[in-house]
Amino acid sequence: MKQDIDRSAIFTDLYELTMAAAYYQHKMFSPATFSLFIRNYPPNRSYFVSAGLEDVLAFLDNYRFTQEELNYLSSVGLFTPDFLDFLGGLRFTGEVRTVPEGRVFFKDEPILEVTAPIIEAQLVETFIINAVNLQVSIAAKASRCVYAARGRSLVDFSMRRTQGTDAGLKVARASYIAGFAGTSNVLAGQSYSIPVSGTMAHSFITSFEEEIDAFHAFAETFPDNTVLLIDTYDTAAGARKAVEVAKEMKRRGKALRGVRLDSGDMAELSKEVRTILRHEGLDDVSIFASGGFDEYKIADVLKRGAEIDAFGIGTKMGVSADSPYTDMAYKLVQYEGRPVLKLSTGKKTLVGEKQVFRTRTENSLVEDTISLRDEKLNGEPLLKSVMKNGNREQPPEALKEIQDRFKEEFAALADAHKAIENPEEFPVKLAPGLRELQKEVTHAVMEKELGES
Repeated sequence: MKQDIDRSAIFTDLYELTMAAAYYQHKMFSPATFSLFIRNYPPNRSYFVSAGLEDVLAFLDNYRFTQEELNYLSSVGLFTPDFLDFLGGLRFTGEVRTVPEGRVFFKDEPILEVTAPIIEAQLVETFIINAVNLQVSIAAKASRCVYAARGRSLVDFSMRRTQGTDAGLKVARASYIAGFAGTSNVLAGQSYSIPVSGTMAHSFITSFEEEIDAFHAFAETFPDNTVLLIDTYDTAAGARKAVEVAKEMKRRGKALRGVRLDSGDMAELSKEVRTILRHEGLDDVSIFASGGFDEYKIADVLKRGAEIDAFGIGTKMGVSADSPYTDMAYKLVQYEGRPVLKLSTGKKTLVGEKQVFRTRTENSLVEDTISLRDEKLNGEPLLKSVMKNGNREQPPEALKEIQDRFKEEFAALADAHKAIENPEEFPVKLAPGLRELQKEVTHAVMEKELGES
């Protein structure tokens, strides 16, 4: 599904257009390569998850300025009529290479490279960072929740507190890539074929005279999908009422699927509820918990022996609360065949068109090497060509295929790199050719710009 914003060429920063106008006036139309990468790890992170690239390809595939957009740009008063005419006929004609969605990647590694006439490659910068940064951040956060849950099912409950409607959709998508079982977001379910999940809120319970009446009503309406929220008044009392409903359902040939906890000490309450259910022979009834969960809270309650089968993960995952952004950059690395770099303090870039080679054993990731694109190294090359001459090379992948790819790769990443706190960094090195070119270009730039020899 596309929103209008995903089709707008003026979803961009003004300086992208002012640079494009200057390129146009000075007849700079040669090919340029830009690399998208993340400079540093946020706290307690040592890997990222590739996500959001499908949105980039859809955007580039439909890239064009509408007459309404051109009229607006004309009203800004910065751009000449001939430049606006040029924009009116502009389409994306370049090539794109990406690390496929669902793969893990690491700092400094290009997740995407765009090669196109410099105006085209420059103008799409804002959208690319905006689309990829969010989903990479969320997929990494969600994957940490999956790791902490140790095989228990997770559902995205974040939509009401994500930062806008578009973010709500993208969070559902990114968390599903990272191993979530489903989402409460119905539009995301339709848009991305993600399983949807949900039962009731406390308002449903309080709208009835008595809690048990609400339970009976819901079981009657959804006899094959009854999950009861039991903590509106008192969790233990709610569990005993759920047992009463379960027995009545059994007499009708139906079964209570689960109960949900949403407040209180989840570890202790879940153990108490499990005891009540087990005493009544209801071992198959699942205990589902929601309410402020992220990887840290999941790990804590499980460490304390929580009897929880599945979790609803909301706000903290949906905004990646402890790390709401990445230091993602989209930088020019080559123009007219000339490798270029940036030497700003703390923001140095790697020159040239690149590739990343990954070595692994049968079951484990071992090491990554960032190289020049034409270097030949052992290992699997991660960056794949997905667009040439402005045309996609394959149709969009099914989201389940992307999720399966993530699960396989994440299983091969050592626990030391997935640790919830103080993880070890995965080994990433520079190939000899890239290291030498980096040194040569750095020396040449310093000599030319600073007079240093």
